[in-house]
Amino acid sequence: MAHDHSHHHHDHAPKIDHLNAAFIWGIVLNSAFVVIEAVYGFISGSLSLLTDAGHNLSDVASLALALLAFKLAKAKSNKVYTYGYKRSTIIVSFFNAMILIVAVGFIIYEAVMRFIHPEPVAGGTVAWVAFVGIAINGFTAWLFVKDKDSDLNVKGAYLHMAVDAIVSLGVVVSGIIIYFTHLTWIDSAVSIIIGIVILTGTWNLLKDSLRLEMDGVPKEMDLKKIKAELMKAEGVVDIHHIHVWALSTTENALTAHLIVSPDNMQNFDEIKHDLRHRLEHLSISHSTFEPEFSNEKCEQPGC
Repeated sequence: MAHDHSHHHHDHAPKIDHLNAAFIWGIVLNSAFVVIEAVYGFISGSLSLLTDAGHNLSDVASLALALLAFKLAKAKSNKVYTYGYKRSTIIVSFFNAMILIVAVGFIIYEAVMRFIHPEPVAGGTVAWVAFVGIAINGFTAWLFVKDKDSDLNVKGAYLHMAVDAIVSLGVVVSGIIIYFTHLTWIDSAVSIIIGIVILTGTWNLLKDSLRLEMDGVPKEMDLKKIKAELMKAEGVVDIHHIHVWALSTTENALTAHLIVSPDNMQNFDEIKHDLRHRLEHLSISHSTFEPEFSNEKCEQPGC
């Protein structure tokens, strides 16, 4: 068996080390805002502020977990975890999605309770505090926008912050309406809308992270395209029994059975290096090939 990892001089794995500062800024700013929002939520009697504070607290936890996962992903492999702790990034992305869904359930429950038992709300205070939220969440989202497509946890952080900025805008509008009309049920209605918006933004993140957690083919990977690219390599007769999965939210792996003609077997080193190079350009950094002769029959399940 020919076993190849990413020792090639090319490295196409996304480089996101520079995002450490973005995560730290996001954690600090949102932690401060959670305190402000919770305090003024109690003072004003606003459910939308309190529920948004709870949601922002889950965002702080999500950012902290994502930062921890990136740190763990850099840890060296050992005898127990031969790939290191790269998979922690997938676990965290799935866990973050679950946190958001639980938060949505809490928001909707509290909103329904407020419809049944309405309480006075200080609309002006709600509007001003939520306006601060737009600035903080908008700035934090901007920190992640350039790299949002390079990693699932970065995308999750961006979505969290962008959605929060929109939610804060909604709370500003509800605060203004309450201030002028004294219709306190608007606060509960906005809370329910917040829950629906969060759930909508979280659903794809949950599906993508669950897919990776179950060793499914990453969404951006196309097996037909991968096989077609590998078949272009000189000396390759066929390739089958292909498996592609994610080692982390930024690194993918592949195993496959590679059929070469007997007269090309002596060139297998050159063939595998060519294939590895092609795979790196398809965002697959770890590859393992089992060579087979063209006159050999594969008897393994899935061939």
